[in-house]
Amino acid sequence: MWDAEGRRYIDYIGSWGPMILGHGHPAVLEAVSQAVSQGLSFGAPTEREIELAEEIIALLPSVEMVRLVNSGTEASMSAIRLARGATGRSKIVKFEGCYHGHADALLVKAGSGLATFGQATSAGVPAPVVQDTLVLAYNSVEQLEQAFAQHGADIACVIMEPIAGNMNFVRASLPFMQRARQLCSEHGALLIIDEVMTGFRVALGGAQSLYAQQIPGFAPDLTVMGKVIGGGMPLAAFGGRRDVMEHLAPQGGVYQAGTLSGNPVATACGLATLRQIQQPGFHARLGERTQQLVQGLQTAAAEAGLALSVDSEGGLFGFFLLPQLPQNYQQVMQSDGTQFNRLFHGLLERGVYLAPALYEAGFVSAAHTEDDIAQTLEAARAVFRQMAQAA
Repeated sequence: MWDAEGRRYIDYIGSWGPMILGHGHPAVLEAVSQAVSQGLSFGAPTEREIELAEEIIALLPSVEMVRLVNSGTEASMSAIRLARGATGRSKIVKFEGCYHGHADALLVKAGSGLATFGQATSAGVPAPVVQDTLVLAYNSVEQLEQAFAQHGADIACVIMEPIAGNMNFVRASLPFMQRARQLCSEHGALLIIDEVMTGFRVALGGAQSLYAQQIPGFAPDLTVMGKVIGGGMPLAAFGGRRDVMEHLAPQGGVYQAGTLSGNPVATACGLATLRQIQQPGFHARLGERTQQLVQGLQTAAAEAGLALSVDSEGGLFGFFLLPQLPQNYQQVMQSDGTQFNRLFHGLLERGVYLAPALYEAGFVSAAHTEDDIAQTLEAARAVFRQMAQAA
């Protein structure tokens, strides 16, 4: 990637996740070019919209019906409305540090305890809008059990990122994910897995496929998708069990619509991207390249005498200037922000473009080469040495 002044960067943001094939993959550009020549928008279903939906359903066994929208925010907002409409309940559970878009009810931070409802984190969000949002600590089975014990009959859904990519990279533990599934089933609430970031990036079947391999019978009721399924165009989706999805209008009473939903150019881009990543060995190669990066970063930090913990899955990665990987938002907050800023700016000066905040995950694409990784690690070693000297 080049900036306005002609400086070259190795890009590990990739438009915050969609560019799993890199910028400007020939097959994707060709598909978009053909779609543009046929018309930009019709406000009506097109054949590619159906084809994309069929691809998603084939790749995610938990999804029996799917609705296309324009952004992850819209998909999360619609999935929660659907959960409330399907269950006839109002309360929702989310977790501190997880981001599901900028819908009012989701811009909430935790209160002082389960007896205290969340508090809005943005101006313009009235208190009554968030009074039905319970915010819990990520990976806390205890808080999850307490929430259902106190409010189980009123909880419409639990929404969570299986790998929280907006507090850098924090995995949901197996006991936490398993208990969330059990409690939702026991109390008649819906489990919504937000795979906007992880979907089709950490594995072809998304993060939920990784949990299904280790938790017998595991499946979410609803899944929120975005980023990779649009290939860089404004496109997202939500889908799940047929009996739940049939509550959506026009079949049911839960309203959702959008003029540009399923846009023919966006679906062409997304469909071409999904077909490319289904090539044999794609995710294995992507995961190996990502591992090469994070393990190299950890080694470079250790050589400089600095603590660095790393994790990755498929083409998603994260690192912390901490001796151990954090398990929730409060632990993430223990990272040294000043040191991270030194690392970010030092790498940027050397042509490596990482997320400019310690709360964001990173993204490797199929376009990253071994030479890109080698250049990145060379830059990292130099910056880590400077950081150690400054300390």
